[in-house]
Amino acid sequence: MIGLVLAAGAGRRLRPYTDTLPKALVPVDPAGEGTTTVLDLTLGNFAEVGLTEAAIVVGYRKEAVYERKAALEKTYGLKLTLVDNDKAEEWNNAYSLWCARDVLTQGVILANGDTVHPVSVEKTLLAARGEGRRIILALDTVKRLADEEMKVITDGAKGVRRITKLMDPATATGEYIGVTLIEPEAAADLADALKTTFERDPDLYYEDGYQELVNRGFTLDVAPIGDIPWVEIDNHDDLAKGREIACQY
Repeated sequence: MIGLVLAAGAGRRLRPYTDTLPKALVPVDPAGEGTTTVLDLTLGNFAEVGLTEAAIVVGYRKEAVYERKAALEKTYGLKLTLVDNDKAEEWNNAYSLWCARDVLTQGVILANGDTVHPVSVEKTLLAARGEGRRIILALDTVKRLADEEMKVITDGAKGVRRITKLMDPATATGEYIGVTLIEPEAAADLADALKTTFERDPDLYYEDGYQELVNRGFTLDVAPIGDIPWVEIDNHDDLAKGREIACQY
């Protein structure tokens, strides 16, 4: 099993940082000097749980990731492979994850390039492996939800029944935080569902690909992460929160 980071996004709401950097390289250290980024935190988590390799899907301002590749490998002791997304500025992330379809065959812990979270999330997912589970989503069942969150409804042994931002928050079991464990056995099914998804509409999310799997009768499981600090960084308010959280671990 290896790590996988989706880091192709532009993150335009985080300008001026993202004038020259992809969202995953926006500074989350307190001083904002760039000594720590979301990508740093995620690779550090991968290393802490014993992974030795990771792939990073790059697109927007990918040259910034290529420039840091050797330093990141040295810092975190990971062998890194960069996967180019040729439509990063045109299409949404269902296509971005599909670009890594060959990586999925190795089994991955997938992390969005804008999610600041502690290593306990990866540990929770790894502890949930087994008993035929092929895809396990990290789920926050504590946070109070609103319209913007990627909400999930689950149903006992049937796992995920619905995953979308477009639902009444009051009906949701919790929020998908952007981290998933994907076993090798799920790779082909997921790649096909993602292809169906972005061919239907290039603006769709990879979570819409998860929904496509559910609609096909595939079981997606969840692992509750407990009451922990984390944030998806979409704007400058989120960035401020991310810097507060990053200081804690």
